[in-house]
Amino acid sequence: MHFYFQVKAHKQFGMGKDLYEKYDKVKAIYDKVKEITGIDVAKISFEGPEEILNQTKYTQICILTMSLAILEILKQQGIEADMSCGLSLGEYSSLIYAKALDFVEGVKIVQKRGEYMQNLCPKGDCWAMSAVLGLDDNKVEEICKKVKEGFVTPANYNYPGQVVISGDKQGIDIATELMKAEGAKKVIPLKTSGPFHTEKLKEASKALEEFLKNKEIRMPQIEVIKNIDAKPYTSKDNIKEILAKHVMSPTKMSDSIKYMLENGIDTFVEIGPRKNFI
Repeated sequence: MHFYFQVKAHKQFGMGKDLYEKYDKVKAIYDKVKEITGIDVAKISFEGPEEILNQTKYTQICILTMSLAILEILKQQGIEADMSCGLSLGEYSSLIYAKALDFVEGVKIVQKRGEYMQNLCPKGDCWAMSAVLGLDDNKVEEICKKVKEGFVTPANYNYPGQVVISGDKQGIDIATELMKAEGAKKVIPLKTSGPFHTEKLKEASKALEEFLKNKEIRMPQIEVIKNIDAKPYTSKDNIKEILAKHVMSPTKMSDSIKYMLENGIDTFVEIGPRKNFI
């Protein structure tokens, strides 16, 4: 069995350029996304500048485009998934792959998602995210609750021993010192522009929910594991409501991987924005 995992990795200049130059179908995907969005994804991905690529309204569409391009190459090579999930933005790659979302509509939704998460994010430069390495989930949660000055909360449960925290700089700084004192191997600041996957994105969540009302989203044709609870989408789920809540809810990738291991997945294919991926 196979599994595709779209990771919300650090963006980097040149991501996807080698694939773009090698495969005509990759070029076609980049061209199609540019036609849909009006954004020159290839130029931003390959050349920057950094202040543009780091804006989430561009970061998200650039990473989605590369992810869909990689999935197309894997498909050409006969590699197909029985189950899929994706970290944060990556859930959209999974839903498009599983035919829950049409390619064009999926791209349009991600474009709006990025705009809402940037434009309806709390204003100011006081927001931050950091990756905590070497502490278990419970310890990270416990330390975040101890922080009374500022705001900080777990946002991404990536892997055992790796949790991303999100909040304002004061809260992040205090939590960082406490986590290092408790034995964290590293606490790495991330290049992000907001307190994503926290209650601070409530307005963005509301706007996305309204935008999704008139969009067609079907049940996935293969199992897609949800970020918010690490379980597959079912016919009982309101997918639009879940995707709206997604932007202000922690992602549970660690539990998603555990679910897949417990349900027979034995081959994992991880994709994301890295040079020379294939």
